[in-house]
Amino acid sequence: MYKFDLPLDTREANAIARRRNGEQQRKSRIFDARTRQIGVDTAGLSAQIEEKRLRDQVENERKNAYDSEMVKNSQICTLLDTRQKNDTMQQNVQLNKFRSEQQTAASRREFDLYDPESKKKDKPARVSDDDPRCQVSGLQLFQGEDLSAKERKKLQQEQMREWIKQQLSEKNREKEAAMHAETLYQKKMMHLDSRAVQLGQEEDECRRNLNIATKSYNAALDAERKAKEAIDKQKELDDNFTELSNQVFGDTLTENPGVAQSSFGAHRVITDRWKGMSDEQKVAIMKIREQQQAEKQRKSEEESELQKEYERSQLLQANTAILLERERARQAAEIEKKIAEENMRLQKRTERYI
Repeated sequence: MYKFDLPLDTREANAIARRRNGEQQRKSRIFDARTRQIGVDTAGLSAQIEEKRLRDQVENERKNAYDSEMVKNSQICTLLDTRQKNDTMQQNVQLNKFRSEQQTAASRREFDLYDPESKKKDKPARVSDDDPRCQVSGLQLFQGEDLSAKERKKLQQEQMREWIKQQLSEKNREKEAAMHAETLYQKKMMHLDSRAVQLGQEEDECRRNLNIATKSYNAALDAERKAKEAIDKQKELDDNFTELSNQVFGDTLTENPGVAQSSFGAHRVITDRWKGMSDEQKVAIMKIREQQQAEKQRKSEEESELQKEYERSQLLQANTAILLERERARQAAEIEKKIAEENMRLQKRTERYI
């Protein structure tokens, strides 16, 4: 219920593996001078397009998960409403049962008027020979008076007052019970509305955090790209400078007499023409050796720096993914715990009023 945890499934894990392979391939292309100098890196562009498609696919899956949670919340609200209707129907059944058992026809105030056993319950006209109602004539007191009329009316009035009090009391109790039930229903609806608003706010907060994390990740990738471009540009400048130096200090511009070189090999010279190595040649050889050593050292340092930067970027991405996963799991656990407590509290309240 209201789960916001979106675990890394196999598709996302495959996407992460593809991105890592893409990074490895891009690294190999960066260090390959031939691929870097020929033209546009179409493979890198294709990898970027595939990565963007995977990000869109993950975002669509996350959106579908949020939509599923909204549908589940709607179903829960419908279930609670159905439960409330069932509780109301059960109360009505109990009320009808009470009326059929406690409010019988024999307890009504006008029951004596249509009681089918009234004749059996009446006192007979003659109880005994010494019945004071009987006169000397043997006729059963034809005075034309109802001697017990006054007492009977008094008893009927007392009974009527008791019935009226009882009906008023029952009516007040029913009215109070109905008002109390209506108050509880209104409170429950207000609580559900506030809960829905709170869950919506939590969902928006989760979306904002995810957007911030994505923005930070994109910024890190952009910074890495700019750093690599600056390194490539500096390397190109160094290569151009080396080429210019080789041209300036080469044999063509310095007019180095190469006539003493033998056609049988570069290590051979024509003895009658060669006058030995000049100081400039020796110094040039030493400079070239030093430049080669410096160039090799610089390339080694650049490769080491690129490797460290790549490892830091991968570690940052992994830590960010772990933190996001833990945060989603924690939020999902808290929300599930709150929903469970809320359901238990509503169930106890419903059982208490039933």
